[in-house]
Amino acid sequence: MNRLQGAGFEAFAVGGAVRDALLGRPVHDWDLTTSATPEEVRRVFSDLPVLETGIKHGTVTVLIGQMPIEITTFRTESGYSDKRHPDSVVFSSSVEDDLCRRDFTVNAIAYNESRGLVDPFGGAKDLRHRIIRCVGDPNRRFSEDALRILRAARFSSVLGFSIDADTLSAANRLAPALRDISAERLFAELKKLLCGENVREVLELCRRILFAVIPELKPCDGFLQHNPHHLYDVYGHIVRSVEAIAPDPVLRLVMLLHDIEKPACFSADADGVGHFYGHERKSAQTAGNILRRLKCDNRTREDVVFLIEKHMILLDPDPKLMLRRLNQYGERRLKMLIAVRRADAIACGTHGDDLPQIDACEVLVERLCAERRCFSLKDLAVNGHDLTAKGFSGEEIGRALRLLLQRVMDGTAENSRTALLAEIDTLTHESLSECEK
Repeated sequence: MNRLQGAGFEAFAVGGAVRDALLGRPVHDWDLTTSATPEEVRRVFSDLPVLETGIKHGTVTVLIGQMPIEITTFRTESGYSDKRHPDSVVFSSSVEDDLCRRDFTVNAIAYNESRGLVDPFGGAKDLRHRIIRCVGDPNRRFSEDALRILRAARFSSVLGFSIDADTLSAANRLAPALRDISAERLFAELKKLLCGENVREVLELCRRILFAVIPELKPCDGFLQHNPHHLYDVYGHIVRSVEAIAPDPVLRLVMLLHDIEKPACFSADADGVGHFYGHERKSAQTAGNILRRLKCDNRTREDVVFLIEKHMILLDPDPKLMLRRLNQYGERRLKMLIAVRRADAIACGTHGDDLPQIDACEVLVERLCAERRCFSLKDLAVNGHDLTAKGFSGEEIGRALRLLLQRVMDGTAENSRTALLAEIDTLTHESLSECEK
């Protein structure tokens, strides 16, 4: 900024950096706005790498060491035929003109040392009052760039701010326009929204926005469960479960989607009690389809689908059972599954009695892992070479190792080389063929 000013140009820090600095939050990315054109910026920083990251819209990125600084020329915009990007950009000599085009008042604040805060729309006041409000007419702002609809919800969730009534009304009304936004951009905003401190309130107040992104959730809204184990309707349970789990993108996606097919799986018994047989498998399948549509990465999608499919599985603080679960799911996924079960129980509103058992499972799994208990083939004190030396071959080797692992996990064999070699001597070709059946 000093370099641009020293060269005779106006320059200001702007946007999220100013907002976060005023909130006392860490600032990770600095954006500047300036009266200099991109070519003039390039000349000022001729000794540094300058990337044409958005030259069409007046933006270049200067690399100072490992820090990228995005620098944009003051500009006005018009025409948003794709509901995302301006059709026309005109450079301006006024920082106020540049601030006019921004999305929310809290992001429309500029700063430099000579002028201090430039805040024509009351963004600093909205920061103090913790309000997300559009710059000018919210209908116009959202019609220009529909992604701003989801960004309003995301900022509310992450910052813990309320959304101005006119802004919220316009966002909900214009939410169907989110269909025109790329899946990748929607998913990036959705993950940030889900990990915010204000996520439950946002999912409740901005449900029309969420349903525009994931329409499969809409049947859950208001769907009564008619079950003594559930105090809330399906959507009410979902939003509480999201809030009840750690703000990790995978875990919060799991809770958002874990009961999505409950309405389709509903049945009532003779007493009128509701049941949802098989909903976990159907919800897992639907979640996978949704995440593919949103261009979710494979690892996240696979974790989410797995955890949803298994979220009703028996968990009991029994060492043998937990060792089997560690063998089946692995340490990372089992710990995540326990967290999912806890959030699910909390969000039922009636399952306080289940929490001690879930906590006991967590403590037990931590102990088993700390003790380096054997629950996978790689942890066995013997391997395939030992079985080959004893005369086993081919598929028999794998069968024998799995049988030995089962005995170790059951506590009938000690996981030591001497003990397992003795166990191998008790195995026969016939017994291995029989156990595999």
